[in-house]
Order: sequence, then structure tokens, then C-alpha cells
Amino acid sequence: MKDILKLIRPQQWIKNLFVFIPMFFSSELFNTGVFVNTLIMFVAFGFTASSIYCYNDIVDADDDRNHPEKCHRPIAAGKVSVGTAYRIMAVMFVLSVGTALFLPAPLMPSAMAVLLFYYVMNLAYCSRLKQYAIIDVCIIAFGFVLRILAGGIVGEIVLSKWIVLMTFLLTLFLSFAKRRDDVIRMNETGEAPRKNTTRYNLTFINQAVTITASVTLVCYIMYTVSPEVARQFGTENLYLTSVFVLLGLLRYIQITVVDKRSGDPTKVIMHDRFSQFVLIAWGLAFLVMIYL
Repeated sequence: MKDILKLIRPQQWIKNLFVFIPMFFSSELFNTGVFVNTLIMFVAFGFTASSIYCYNDIVDADDDRNHPEKCHRPIAAGKVSVGTAYRIMAVMFVLSVGTALFLPAPLMPSAMAVLLFYYVMNLAYCSRLKQYAIIDVCIIAFGFVLRILAGGIVGEIVLSKWIVLMTFLLTLFLSFAKRRDDVIRMNETGEAPRKNTTRYNLTFINQAVTITASVTLVCYIMYTVSPEVARQFGTENLYLTSVFVLLGLLRYIQITVVDKRSGDPTKVIMHDRFSQFVLIAWGLAFLVMIYL
């Protein structure tokens, strides 16, 4: 059971919290119907992601055996057979589709279409597309955009273009920062952890991280000061929350560049106290301003 859990990576489900973003930014956080539908989509995306993780580890098994950390993954370590992994992959996919069937009938077709597109896109990513530099991080970022689109669909919420753009830019920033780990490891060991790592270098990655962080912050500030947002939430003080966004971005850069720790967003959120504080403080500040 422990090896199966390592294979399906339930701890990575935290990334699917992005499906709740539309309801949070639309003052629908305490709408029970919207919350239940979004929760169903969260679980459906979780099972979908677990299915994809199985396929990814099957495809990457040979390369993972030569990786200092990934060699401990169940398939690479020989603890789970490829046949078993395929069966678990199928079960996770069936559970994903089955969970989505609990959505209200009018919402189900569109939500299912996004879910299936996400699944197919990631299968293509694992099979081939992740070998292409820049395209790989763009696909990862677009996957998060699909999550918020799904959240908007099941919550019957019209998404702001700012929210879509900020989601893409923020996750692009995080993806580049995570790729920085691979480049550093390649420079230290002389071996590329990924086939496309040789298409990156520290100069490029550092510039990409700086650009995406800067544009993300600018977009967030423009969102908070836009007249439509002020009318929607009845306040012109949302720009004050930009401080927390800036702190969060700077802390993430500090972790990856100064401390030379992993840029894996899940690890950062789970273990870095300062990042946890900034995220909670931002959430509470936003909640107070738009809900009270």
C-alpha cells in the first residue's frame, strides 16, 4: 500500500486547490452548492492527476533509475511492476470519470470535456512534449489554467481575464523555478535529469524567473486596482494585498537562488513556514476585504 501511495502521489492533490480560485474571487466561497460542485471537481482532478503520475513513472522508469532522487520511485525501484502500474492508472481514471458524474447534469458535459482534455494533454506531455524546452513549462502552466476553467464551469462563474492570466504566469514562474533544480543538478553532476535540461542554463532560467515573477506581480496589481474589480467587491483597497504577493514571490526566489533548496511548489508550501504565513495572511486579508 505504501508503494501504491507513492505511485499515485496524493500529496500532489494540493495543486488541484486551483479549482477553488473562481469561487474565492467571485464572493461565492460560502455558497454551499458551488462549494460542493467544486469539491467534486477537485476530487475528480485528483484521481486524474494520480492516473497521469502512474503513466509518467511508467514512461520514465529507465531514466528514473539513474536519477539520485527519482530512483526511489516504486516502478524505478522495482517495487511496483509496470503491469500493476497500468492497472492502477486505469482505476484512477475510472474513479476520476465516476466522480465527475456526480456533477449536476447541465454542468457535466463541459466539465468532463475540460477534464478529458487535461488528461489527454498530460498523456501527450509525458509521452513526448516534455522533451521540448519552454513547451514543457507552458503545458504545465496551461494545466493550472484548465483547473480554474473547470472551477468556473462547475461554479457557473464567469472568469476574469486577469485571473486566467495571473494563473498562467504564476505557474509558469513556479515551473521555471523548479526547472532550475534540474539545471543546477546537471551542472554539478554533468548528467541531465531530464532530456530537455540541456536546452536550459542558469542564465536563461534566472532571467525567465525574474521576468515571469515581475509580470505576475504587475498583473496582480493591475487586477486589484481595476475599476471592474472595485465595483465587484465594493472596495478599492485590494491593492494592499499586493504586499503579500510580493513577499511570496521574493521568498520563493530566495529559497531557490540563495538557499539553493528545491523549487518544488508542493515542498515549499508544505515545509516553509514563511511561505505558509504569507499565503494565509494574503488569504485572510482578501477574505476580510471582499466578504466582510
